[in-house]
Amino acid sequence: MRVLALLALVLAPPAFAGPPFLTDDPEPVDYRHWEAYVFSTYDGSSDARQIQGPALEFNLGAAPNVQLHLVVPWAWSRRSGSRTQSGWGDVELGFKLRFLQETEHGPQVGIFPMVELPAGNAARGLGNGRAWFRVPLWIQKSWGPWTTYGGGGWTINHAPGQRSHTFAGWLLQRDLGKTLTLGGEVFTQGADTQGGHGFAIADLGGSLNFTPDFSLLFSAGHTIRGERHTVAYLGLYWTSGPATPHGPRS
Repeated sequence: MRVLALLALVLAPPAFAGPPFLTDDPEPVDYRHWEAYVFSTYDGSSDARQIQGPALEFNLGAAPNVQLHLVVPWAWSRRSGSRTQSGWGDVELGFKLRFLQETEHGPQVGIFPMVELPAGNAARGLGNGRAWFRVPLWIQKSWGPWTTYGGGGWTINHAPGQRSHTFAGWLLQRDLGKTLTLGGEVFTQGADTQGGHGFAIADLGGSLNFTPDFSLLFSAGHTIRGERHTVAYLGLYWTSGPATPHGPRS
């Protein structure tokens, strides 16, 4: 049983959501705009190491308040006592729909359902083995240089050794002028593997905006409760379209 639990941990999909944080936001890409990320993520525990990178994320403002989403990663996985495996990882597809606009006194609200397609080799620890789904609800409010957002949802995963589970997170960030944004979050989720345990992570990060449409994104965090994880994100961000927005949204 311990061997099965350890294998399930290696095959477990990474939990990263809104670059560069685990928590996401409800704000879609503006209509007729696009944004692209080239990034790497790290998730290390006492039993395994998982890296995605180089990976590509592409988001398109397909309609007002609607964003289409794609992530294609190269994956690396190493279980304690085993050789490092590498190859294509699972492909992520999704769409973000904002159904409530932010007002002076009220937040914006949206959903961001995703499906992970089993493109990676599960036997080598590079994928989940079956399609799995994430269905979250996100809320955001801004005032001056401050922005806060968060929410949660349900992950549906019926692959061998995996468990469906809930997740939730909340983040607070501040713009420090036009070039730097810093923030911190707490993210928690239930056990995602058979024999595994839930956890909560505290994460710090932000973005360095070289131009209004080109930025460096970064974050790092560690478990504060439950199953041990050390996580990190590093990526480059581009955006373009009519009246290009100022830097990444998260």
